Amino acid sequence: MSHINRRDIAEKSLWAANKRYNDYSNYIRRTFGDRVQKLSINAGFTCPNRDGTKGIGGCSFCNNSTFNPAYCGPEFTITEQLERGIGFFKPKYKTMQYLAYFQAYSNTYGETKDLIKKYKEALDHPLVKGLVLGTRPDCISDDLLQHLSEWKKEYYISIELGAESTLENTLLDINRGHSYKETVDASLKIAKHKIPVGLHLILGLPGESRKDLLDHATKVSQLPISILKLHQLQIVKGSEFAGRYENNPDGFELYTSEDFIELVVDFMERVNPNIVMERFVSQAPADLLIAPKWGLKNFEFVAKVEKRLKERDTWQGRLYNS
Repeated sequence: MSHINRRDIAEKSLWAANKRYNDYSNYIRRTFGDRVQKLSINAGFTCPNRDGTKGIGGCSFCNNSTFNPAYCGPEFTITEQLERGIGFFKPKYKTMQYLAYFQAYSNTYGETKDLIKKYKEALDHPLVKGLVLGTRPDCISDDLLQHLSEWKKEYYISIELGAESTLENTLLDINRGHSYKETVDASLKIAKHKIPVGLHLILGLPGESRKDLLDHATKVSQLPISILKLHQLQIVKGSEFAGRYENNPDGFELYTSEDFIELVVDFMERVNPNIVMERFVSQAPADLLIAPKWGLKNFEFVAKVEKRLKERDTWQGRLYNS
């Protein structure tokens, strides 16, 4: 086993020298030389486990309303959503660069010509520098990747895959509709086109032990992914989990913020240091969140993780088996 020395990482500029993990803001600065803001887009897509192709009802944890900012909605055109998003962020950040983040549902699910038309509308906006496409591992076509790889010569293009778990039994239980093998295959296929791959994982899904959760870190570190997002399990109104939680709350192990911080630190110790950590937690709207209610903003949670990394004198990749 080869453990990673933090000083070696800093010297090789894998991440900022003052950080104990490969943070997303530094990745953005390395990539663009300036601040770039994602603008969420709801382009009216659906998912194969909603429209009957693979199932109905969607994922057990999901209420897509928890993902969508107030400025975006399918009742607006893509251009209108971009303008509304720019109007929302510009007074706060004064940034002039944006990425169109196709976020709601599965944004590579459909006929390639229709997908390209929607993406092109976003790229035609003069302030948009690229695309981030949120989707599922079973919705990646070779034809689409060929188009995206051509655009990559001029724009930033990345694809985020909702893996959620590496355990097949869990994926069945949450009505995900795809396997972890499909996550592996999709990651390899996208990376072959030199398109950055992002991955989403939910930590705390029913039936998964702490060892299972830490094994996720080991497994995904073997994939050619560039970016990783972690989310705590949240029970939100309108989801299938909400009904299950009401009937049997003991069937869920919902972390306190303190326990989840320790889990995140343990998890990161096992993550390949080349992988950018974009997010540690998600934050459902207060009117939709049932549990857990931590009362922490995302930036507050990040500060606590950074503090704990320092207290434990540890860092991302310390236990990574290269």
